[in-house]
Amino acid sequence: MLEVTGLRAWYGEAQALHGVDVRVAEGEVVTLVGRNGAGKTTLVRCLIGLHRQAGGTVSFLGRDVSRLPAHQRARAGMGWVQDDRGIYASLTVEENLLLPPKVSDRAWTLERIYEAFPVLAERRKASGSTLSGGEQQMLAIARALGTGARLLLMDEPSEGLAPVVVARIGAIIREIKATGVGVLLIEQNVKFAATVADRHYLLSQGRIVETLDNADLRRREGELLKHLGI
Repeated sequence: MLEVTGLRAWYGEAQALHGVDVRVAEGEVVTLVGRNGAGKTTLVRCLIGLHRQAGGTVSFLGRDVSRLPAHQRARAGMGWVQDDRGIYASLTVEENLLLPPKVSDRAWTLERIYEAFPVLAERRKASGSTLSGGEQQMLAIARALGTGARLLLMDEPSEGLAPVVVARIGAIIREIKATGVGVLLIEQNVKFAATVADRHYLLSQGRIVETLDNADLRRREGELLKHLGI
């Protein structure tokens, strides 16, 4: 579904990504693990077309999208759940859900969204500014699913949320996976990552230094937490 080869990117005179290779298959959840400043968010912003890549290729569903602007990548089926959630504060929950255009026949209906996220159904008429952090995160995920995106790029979906909300988001990610949607997940919560993902890329100083499976992740949890500075 997603094939990234030799991706390079810069911030000013500093090189942020050094020839990164990443792949995500249909129905696969892959995490990017790394300390702050490792290049995780830069990588995702390059994939969605919001940061200019200096080299390499990004192939999505067999098509080279490296030169496409962000809106065309979104129309091709890439969905982005950003770390600040991007909720429109003055719009209601339902208006936030209805705003983005549908990009495929895989788009979740409002009924399906409300079944998966009962709290959003309860608060459908509430404005975005009144939502808690967990409710905003669920709305951001639901909004991407409502477009019919084939691949979700998710930036720290568990950050700062109560354990019960994190567990619900984990369940939703597993449900998304079962429908064949691919997920590339930036995540510092190693325990959470192990419950939802199939593979894990360890990113350090703009390079993929290891690819881990869940057994590796659990076995080396202490080492990884130390590496992440957590």
